[in-house]
Amino acid sequence: MCVIADDSGVLGLGGVIGGESTGCTEETTNVLIECAYFDPARTAQTGRKAGIITDARYRFERGVDPAFVVPGLDLATDLLLEMCGGMPSKAKVAGKVPQGGDVISFDFGKVRRLTGVDMGAEAGRSILEAIGCDVQGKGPQWKVTTPTWRPDIHGPTDLVEEIIRIYGLDKVPPAAMDRSHGVTRPVLTDGQKRSRRARRTLAGRGMVEAVTWSFIPQGEAEHFGGGSDALKLANPISVEMSTMRPSLLPGLLSAARRNANRGFEDAALFELGQAYEDDTPEGQLQLASGVRLGRARLAGQGRHWRDGQGAADVFDAKADASAVLGALGIDVGRAQITRDAPDWFHPGKSGVIRLGPKLVLAQFGEIHPATLKAFDLDGPVAAFEIFLSALPPEKKKSRARAPLDVSDLMAVKRDFAFVVSADTEAGDIVRAAAGADKALIEDVSVFDVYEGKALGEGKKSVAIEIALQPKDRTLTDQEIDTVSEKIVAAVSKATGAVIRG
Repeated sequence: MCVIADDSGVLGLGGVIGGESTGCTEETTNVLIECAYFDPARTAQTGRKAGIITDARYRFERGVDPAFVVPGLDLATDLLLEMCGGMPSKAKVAGKVPQGGDVISFDFGKVRRLTGVDMGAEAGRSILEAIGCDVQGKGPQWKVTTPTWRPDIHGPTDLVEEIIRIYGLDKVPPAAMDRSHGVTRPVLTDGQKRSRRARRTLAGRGMVEAVTWSFIPQGEAEHFGGGSDALKLANPISVEMSTMRPSLLPGLLSAARRNANRGFEDAALFELGQAYEDDTPEGQLQLASGVRLGRARLAGQGRHWRDGQGAADVFDAKADASAVLGALGIDVGRAQITRDAPDWFHPGKSGVIRLGPKLVLAQFGEIHPATLKAFDLDGPVAAFEIFLSALPPEKKKSRARAPLDVSDLMAVKRDFAFVVSADTEAGDIVRAAAGADKALIEDVSVFDVYEGKALGEGKKSVAIEIALQPKDRTLTDQEIDTVSEKIVAAVSKATGAVIRG
């Protein structure tokens, strides 16, 4: 810090504030007038470190005229003599006046190129001289020396600004910007388009978008598979916001708890944002996540005498994830659904949607009771998480629409009930039935699951509906029976099922 001092010690901070011991009182008879120039950067640093804001600091840290030190001393002395009287001593000058004024090579033609104003060179020279500049040279090339009191003029463009400011901004001719095309081209990336469709899909399913913090408590991050040292903030806002989130679900569960504490026990929230696996660019994931709390189901929210449905469950979360993936061009019917969901999901009421053994598209299910307890929530809570950044790129669609392929013949529907082992997945039955005759079978759906003592220990009955769609002629009874036999044989071969009597 630059200080003003004598043999007794520091008397004041240069350019910021003086000391109390050297201030004037009613008994003061001798006054020493100091008129000095202080470096702007050093003055600003001193003021910030000391935390002192004064008029002197405000002026010196923004730059004052170094050539005005001696004239300023004379002016202050004259003012003091006029107001108080007294006898002045001779002035004593220490140091030299800093070299002021930059020399700028200036092409006057730049005025027309930058502003479009066609003015005479003499008019421009007069303006620069009027503001204190020294202009040397003939023709369009000038050497312009700026005055010491204008530290804001650094280059030719600043000189153009000064000339046109004095000459008149109203004289600048209007000019329209070039338009290279009549219709604005698309500017959104494929990822941004997908995010927009995902938002519209979830909002259309009755969910409300939330925007939560990207940093969460360390304990929550560790609970959801994160919390590494690389993702800890060096200067967190608070202890509760110390780590970058590995998932969007902690923020949504906290938001759901706040809603429940305020009486909104049936809430459906979703969020699109980033989650972080590590501190590399590849470790930043784009996710779409959502939670359904209480009775916030697609059919409606809350309790009603006509509605006997219960709380949101794993199938609601699966339907939300499937709807978003379908809107983003993913055929969920061809994807695999496995049971290896993360630990924060209920192990018996959750699943993972994947394409192949490595590509995970989404995970869904009911939140584990231990996780609900950690977030002080009453369950059940259904949730899903879609990895938007992991989705395969969409196929470019042709501008021409595909011809409408609709049969004018009525579809034939048949029901089949299979008795299988209790651990057999319904998806295996559906895939086996659909592959029995791909030309005729249009749709396969499960409409009933039954378990009882009549079936035997460890058995269950899964009933499916098959839709057969003829293309060119009505199916005969023999053809329908033939397809039915293929379906029974295919399901039996794949799952060991037997037709229920």
